[in-house]
Amino acid sequence: MMTSQINPDDYNRNDTDDADTVCATVPEDCAGSRFDQALAQMFPQYSRNRLQGWLKAGHILLEGKSADAKTKVWGGEQVSMAPQMLPDELAFVAQDIPLDVIYEDDTVLIIDKPAGLVVHPGSGNWEGTLLNGLLYHYPALKTVPRAGIVHRLDKETSGLMVVAKTLPAQLNLVQQLQGRSVKREYVAIAQGLIKQDGTVDAPIGRHNKDRTKMAVTSMGKPAITHYFVLERYRAHSLVKCRLETGRTHQIRVHMAHIGHSLAADPVYGTRPHGSTPEIYAACQQLGRQALHARKLGLIHPETNKPMLWRSPIPVDLQALIDFLRDDIAGEFDDDWDEDDYDVETIYQG
Repeated sequence: MMTSQINPDDYNRNDTDDADTVCATVPEDCAGSRFDQALAQMFPQYSRNRLQGWLKAGHILLEGKSADAKTKVWGGEQVSMAPQMLPDELAFVAQDIPLDVIYEDDTVLIIDKPAGLVVHPGSGNWEGTLLNGLLYHYPALKTVPRAGIVHRLDKETSGLMVVAKTLPAQLNLVQQLQGRSVKREYVAIAQGLIKQDGTVDAPIGRHNKDRTKMAVTSMGKPAITHYFVLERYRAHSLVKCRLETGRTHQIRVHMAHIGHSLAADPVYGTRPHGSTPEIYAACQQLGRQALHARKLGLIHPETNKPMLWRSPIPVDLQALIDFLRDDIAGEFDDDWDEDDYDVETIYQG
């Protein structure tokens, strides 16, 4: 039986639940001490650095006024303090963030994530994430590790995600992801003209020089991406991608690895050959990698029935597709629902 490696208590921190003002009286045995020394004795649950930071920021008052750390206290003075959360503590705060829930039952949520929304708190994004929104709209998720999140989308990738509402459902979905029974299909605009459908089977791990990037590397984890050409334009191709694995930045890394990085990708992208200034400007105007999680299929954790959801192409991505179509004045068929699994493996890592 699989057990979660995430501690549910991470979503139940009580040391600084809010920034309500705490009032206290300087004890007599602190007479003659510096104010910062007295604070350390009065509030041992906080580090001295933290108390000094709050003091400098004006979050601690002595007799209703700001005070210097070196100010002498003599006992009996009134202290008021408004504890402030550290950035990593904001990760566990419920925030009123709009969520586009397209399906919900007692077991799962299916969310259509917009571009720009971070899924899980991390360095540089400690609040305003999908997790914060889930804790606000579904308070019961505080008892489920990661608020029920079982997989992620990059910040600037839009589309479908599943969230578990119970711990058994989360464990079931994690097993499905590992067993590759969760089906995920993406639509992307790739740079260059892709001649035929294919598969990239190449391990992905951290870039050996830039640790913020991922790369195809022999030391990485197995990763498989199938891609299918839907339309071709002047210097781009519209493709759909199906994942067998779920590595960080997988589609972006794999497509860049075969020389067809995604349009407007700020990390892995390049300017395609044959692109006009107008096309380049249209891609840059998108402001994000041209990638959308369009379909999501899974076995329902409770009913064991297969379920499938679709998400429409978002307005910004559709506008770029229309621009690329107009550029060559072509007519295209929007029926992309064919299930062609006959693909050529073009790379085996």
